[in-house]
Amino acid sequence: MTDLSAIIKAYDVRGTVPDQLNEDVARAVGIAFARVLAEQGTGATAVVVAHDMRESGPGLVAAYAEGLRSERLDVVNVGLCSTDELYYASGILGLPGAMFTASHNPAQYNGIKHCYAGAKPVGQESGLARIREIAQGLLDDGVTIGSIAGGYTERDMLPAYAEHLRGLVDLSGIRPLKVVVDAGNGMGGHTVPAVLGDAVLPALPLDIIPMYFELDGSFPNHEANPLEPKNIVDLQAAVVKHGADLGLAFDGDADRCFVVDADGDPVSPSAITALVATRELVKHPGGTVIHNLITSRAVPEIVTENGGVPVRTRVGHSFIKAEMAKTDAIFGGEHSAHYYFRDFWGADTGMLAAMHVLAALGEQDKPLKELAARFERYAASGEINSTVTDQQAKLDEVKQAFAAEDQDELDGLTVTFADGSWINLRPSNTEPLLRLNVEAPSAERVAQLRDDVLAIVRG
Repeated sequence: MTDLSAIIKAYDVRGTVPDQLNEDVARAVGIAFARVLAEQGTGATAVVVAHDMRESGPGLVAAYAEGLRSERLDVVNVGLCSTDELYYASGILGLPGAMFTASHNPAQYNGIKHCYAGAKPVGQESGLARIREIAQGLLDDGVTIGSIAGGYTERDMLPAYAEHLRGLVDLSGIRPLKVVVDAGNGMGGHTVPAVLGDAVLPALPLDIIPMYFELDGSFPNHEANPLEPKNIVDLQAAVVKHGADLGLAFDGDADRCFVVDADGDPVSPSAITALVATRELVKHPGGTVIHNLITSRAVPEIVTENGGVPVRTRVGHSFIKAEMAKTDAIFGGEHSAHYYFRDFWGADTGMLAAMHVLAALGEQDKPLKELAARFERYAASGEINSTVTDQQAKLDEVKQAFAAEDQDELDGLTVTFADGSWINLRPSNTEPLLRLNVEAPSAERVAQLRDDVLAIVRG
């Protein structure tokens, strides 16, 4: 028996193929999404579907589409696609969408990211729990497909997606830049030539040096997760070797983008968030900018200094997107290199963030390291994971140890100290882990706080 609670979690569907996610499961989930759309009275008559470069994608999409069509919904299949290209299709066509991807997960995984029309997120509270319930019932009873009543069309959205992004950030007048791009054999190899190269639009003043652009869901070179330091080693070396101005690394479904400077040193996603926020605030003065609670406190400081309104949220794209909708925010950024734009239906797009970085760099003469330094004010630990048997007990111990300090529990436990240092300790939703982040005015203070907390967590 298939237990969908193991693969349908807070934000999406994700599991190993074929034991957890197979064509029967995809078909059931397709039927379930169609019924949720009907229950919610969305009036949807069609769903746009897409897949990344994983070998299992086309078969899963075909089964899922069959489920939708058996519920009298038309299917628009946009084929090979990055996740943000699927969001573009959902936004511009005004249709709900389903993207088949497991993002940065290893080759044996696949998954589904759903959205409502206009790229609005489908999370646990907003329909995903109901999708799981319906699909589980179908699988328990044995999925039977009625007559296929819905239509089916195929459509290439890549040129329109590239044109849309080029219309949001004009790179045509920047100084020439040499850029190494590591697509990690993921969908960046599909979208970068279209948006930043000359595959479908006129050439920009960018000399793109491609790395691992061949679409290959077995990830023969490295995992497509640029937040893991070992996965950007090749990019760092190539940037230095080619004397490039910067390097960009995309994850598997190319919705996240990670940046390294000319010396091959990583630029923190918090600095990118602050940089992009200042540019968006020029376009939308006084706008609201969302940041999750483990981005650097430099982000809300810089947003405020530039006339914007910073809003702090929990970690996770469903929380960011919900807060963006509630506050009509112009931009949002996360430590995980997800960047969200009001000009992009409130959805996340690593490509648009990368274009802002290229524009900011190319509009002036300083190297990226000098430009980024304006947005990096504090020392940080990065995320440190500890395996624990009782998450809550350890959180309580840390809470007690720092009882005299300012605390909040928006997401796990955040402790703020008089010198501006802070720690955040939050439980993983999917594993027996506690995740620690520390920021302070100096590296020494970071080390001290890190060691104090880990002594309790791992003691």
